[in-house]
Amino acid sequence: MQTIELNQTNIYQGPLILVNDKYQYQSQNHLVKYKNHYMCQEVSKLLNVIYKKLNIHQDISLVSCYRTHEEQQNIYQNSLMENGKEYTQKYVALPHCSEHETGLAIDLALTKENIDFICPDFPNSGICQQFRELSYQYGFIERYQKDKEEITHIAYEPWHFRYVGYPHSMIMKENHLCLEEYHQFIKQFSLYNPYTYVSGSRIIEIFYVPLTSSQTLCLKDNVYYQISGNNIDGAIITTWRMCL
Repeated sequence: MQTIELNQTNIYQGPLILVNDKYQYQSQNHLVKYKNHYMCQEVSKLLNVIYKKLNIHQDISLVSCYRTHEEQQNIYQNSLMENGKEYTQKYVALPHCSEHETGLAIDLALTKENIDFICPDFPNSGICQQFRELSYQYGFIERYQKDKEEITHIAYEPWHFRYVGYPHSMIMKENHLCLEEYHQFIKQFSLYNPYTYVSGSRIIEIFYVPLTSSQTLCLKDNVYYQISGNNIDGAIITTWRMCL
């Protein structure tokens, strides 16, 4: 058996953290530079795979990735002055409530001479749609969908993608869940009753662990695992093993 030690710091770290107007970002991820932007290393690695696979280095531009708290504050204030309160509240998150501060979010645009920084053009057709469809296989989700606005409290943003990791991205797509809904969904599953997802020759099990204090979990020796907090009250454990 192998053991995992969990404590409350795990709540605020990992690719599945929920950051919105209710749950502020409370950690700091390690960032790397990619195409003159900063983002988490896994995001840059898998984004580069998609770019190469579709050969879209000139067709799709990175508009915005990691932002500091100060940058997010300036963007919010400038939008208030230029666009007004209603527009800003629909499309710009408050400081500490923006996914861009995590390094896990990217805004993309169809490459052209003039690109709108707040609402870039990323249509549901052509090369942009090809990116959108492929991105789920590499751990990304279209974060703010049109029919989820009452849940996310952010208007439809077809240009905003969020890395959550595989297979979580595919589970969300297949069940039409936004990230807020996914966290509620996964809380149904525990170490002794995990959610099972089969991908090729791999059996993937996912479960939630509430963290009010430190805990030790025991897993089988033949599994690989990933830990991600939810930025609320616990952690999601994802394990992989090969089918017999």
